[in-house]
Amino acid sequence: MTNVNVAPQVDTPSIGSSAMLVDLNIRMPMFRKKDKHASTEVTDQNFARKGAAVVNKNLLLGCDELVSIHKFTNNTRTSHASMTLPWSDSGPRLLTTDAYFKYHPLITGKQNMFYSLRDRFDAAYPFHVSRAHARLGNLFDPSDYPPIDVVRAKFSFKISYIPLPDAGDFRVDVGNEQKQILKDHYSEYYNTQLVSAMDDLWQRTYKVLSSMSERLDYSGDDKKKIFRDTLVDNVTDIVELLSVCNVTKDSQMEAMRLDLEDTLRGITPDALRQDSYLRAETKRAVDKVIKSLPSLGM
Repeated sequence: MTNVNVAPQVDTPSIGSSAMLVDLNIRMPMFRKKDKHASTEVTDQNFARKGAAVVNKNLLLGCDELVSIHKFTNNTRTSHASMTLPWSDSGPRLLTTDAYFKYHPLITGKQNMFYSLRDRFDAAYPFHVSRAHARLGNLFDPSDYPPIDVVRAKFSFKISYIPLPDAGDFRVDVGNEQKQILKDHYSEYYNTQLVSAMDDLWQRTYKVLSSMSERLDYSGDDKKKIFRDTLVDNVTDIVELLSVCNVTKDSQMEAMRLDLEDTLRGITPDALRQDSYLRAETKRAVDKVIKSLPSLGM
């Protein structure tokens, strides 16, 4: 008879089949550089200590093509964050399988647009370099401007999908005792990150609902509060997120989602602006949901 040491099962939720990690890595040159000589001149001329002032050069001042890429990149990162949940302190985020089918075409579309914007920048780069001397004056240094092939290589947009390991999934050969220590360690980490991801979703829900409640808080002769159409869109987006990101199958979250879905059915921004009764009833329903949210220090 063979003796087999079996490590005890770690009692942690398994979401490996309903979620994954996604790592979005976008790189691009900023074309800003510290000018040591100019920085020294500024401090010397003002009788200041070394390091008291720093001169940073905007190497491509007025380059609309570069500005467009910066704005697009920021927008992409915002979209990425809005469709995913935090997992580690930095880097990969949690993406549910349900959310993947909306996330992937959106993010790959943005990837294609990123490289299209880069191509436009590439075409305009020689022109902006040629006029940089006039814009920077004595701060101009031709060595700050590498050849276009070098610049082009500095742009990248990478998407990586990573399987999410279960809490007890350790395949290292360290012996049963040490393997159990590793399992326990990861189990604690796994639970902590899962709770953090769900807390983030609750926090987002609270923020959006609180904004709607505050904007709808007027009636009769009260001074009307101005709100954008996105006030309703933001709550609609949260309802969808509560559906596709409920990886723990939280019954409270699902009940809340259904309440919000019912509250928003047929609601339009214009109707809320024009109908004081509808506005009051919508605010009442939203406030009820807010009161049922977990505290989370809010």
